[in-house]
Amino acid sequence: MKPLTHVANSRIAAFERGWNYDASYLRTILARGFGALRPALGLERISAYRKGIPRAPWFAAKIVAARAEDCGPCTQLVVTMAERAGVDAATLRAVVAGDDDAMPPDERLAVRFTRAVLDHDPEADALRDEVVARWGDDAVVSLAYAILSGRAYPTLKYALGYGRACVRVQVGGEETPVAAFAHAH
Repeated sequence: MKPLTHVANSRIAAFERGWNYDASYLRTILARGFGALRPALGLERISAYRKGIPRAPWFAAKIVAARAEDCGPCTQLVVTMAERAGVDAATLRAVVAGDDDAMPPDERLAVRFTRAVLDHDPEADALRDEVVARWGDDAVVSLAYAILSGRAYPTLKYALGYGRACVRVQVGGEETPVAAFAHAH
């Protein structure tokens, strides 16, 4: 086994153990060579970018974007990451369930902005202005990357044949129904 491939396989295995997540799709990519995996590593950097926005609304955007593409393992992974980062379980339940009234104002704004972006809704412009007014220009970039990465991983998995059916997501050890995401167009 080539050294980079060995290191990559070790990192994939550690990621799976650490997050209780099946990353077989990454092994499928790695089987084509380390060069095939390199773009996915770039996606990892995009996914981790957060500047100018609090952790909870940033995760809320990632959850909504993942849920729009996959209400199974990818959404669960983002929820688990948010939990470990200290995001309140009640907030996460509200985001997963699509219960805007139960969300704190910051998370509600991030969720509304994410939905508008995903739907190509003209309201995204006004919501972007709200994001800038509340957190600044860096927050818009952070949310854009959160939305992109939230959609990219499920899309990659489905394209490679690793998509999964909808499941209930665990938040704080409790099953939480996943709200259906209906696109406006």
